[in-house]
Amino acid sequence: MAAEVAIGSPVESAVQSIDRPNLNEPKWDQTSYGGRAKHFFAVTNPLNLLLTGSQLNEAKRLVTLYKEGKVPANVTNEELWQAKYRYDSAFHPDTGDKMILIGRMSAQVPMNMSITGCMMTWYQTAPAVLLWQWINQSFNAVVNFTNRSGDAPLPTSLIAKSYVLATSGAVITAMGLNHLAHHAPPLVGRFVPFAAVAAANCINIPMMRQRELTSGIPVFDADNNRLGDSKAAAKSAITQVAVSRIIMAMPGMIIPPIVMNKLEQQGYWKKHPRLAAPIQIGLVGFMLIFATPLCCALFPQKSSISTSKLEPEIKAVIEARGKSMDKVYFNKGL
Repeated sequence: MAAEVAIGSPVESAVQSIDRPNLNEPKWDQTSYGGRAKHFFAVTNPLNLLLTGSQLNEAKRLVTLYKEGKVPANVTNEELWQAKYRYDSAFHPDTGDKMILIGRMSAQVPMNMSITGCMMTWYQTAPAVLLWQWINQSFNAVVNFTNRSGDAPLPTSLIAKSYVLATSGAVITAMGLNHLAHHAPPLVGRFVPFAAVAAANCINIPMMRQRELTSGIPVFDADNNRLGDSKAAAKSAITQVAVSRIIMAMPGMIIPPIVMNKLEQQGYWKKHPRLAAPIQIGLVGFMLIFATPLCCALFPQKSSISTSKLEPEIKAVIEARGKSMDKVYFNKGL
């Protein structure tokens, strides 16, 4: 095992003549949309799912050593960045716990392309809609729980209650929209899954993250000092995530129906009926490869809120510390 030495020490400097990167921040500038997009292309890369447990644990070890002010002397800066993004893809930013595999953002493309493709292929009967909406909302519940903000432990009873409320509310909404679209033109019927997903996200996300709305999420100053837990920040975080998820679903659930409807009008599916599902899933997957990181990047991961919108108790903490600040920061979740 390589010797571990303090960052910036003569030994470390002799090995690396350049400064070490700041692993506490993303590699790319997060004040610009382009920088955020590059960051999320790295975090949501589906290839991250192929990393072994030992590779992830080694990435965590390097990141932990870095945060402690130590670093293996023979590790390059590029290897440090690789370790950071491997760590970020699999471990929760607030708790440090390894996230559920299918709940990681790197699982969004393979999971969503399969589920969404099936939703949009088998949408014409009530049992099919019920089944695929339940599967979709169950998956969304796992994602929303896995990518929540904050580090407060959640009791199993609250998780179960949130899951039941989130999935039942979302599925009922989807079934209602499906019933209304029964007598609509075929193309309109193909858009029912998107309308259902958009409406369901507005139910599922707040339900699975309701602890944040009732107890607040951690907020920090510019130096990363924790100031307290804010419900106002939680509302902002959940709103941003809901908007991002709805827009994320749009390309994969709006463009493929138009393509599929056009092919249906040309009689393509009568000649090749078995290709409908694979083509639908492939189209959705192609859209999600780009939509997932680009929509995650709509808002900064480290978001901010004006101090004027904070609760009195947090304002009091800021005043007691003798600090003057216009905004505080929080992890919005994904």
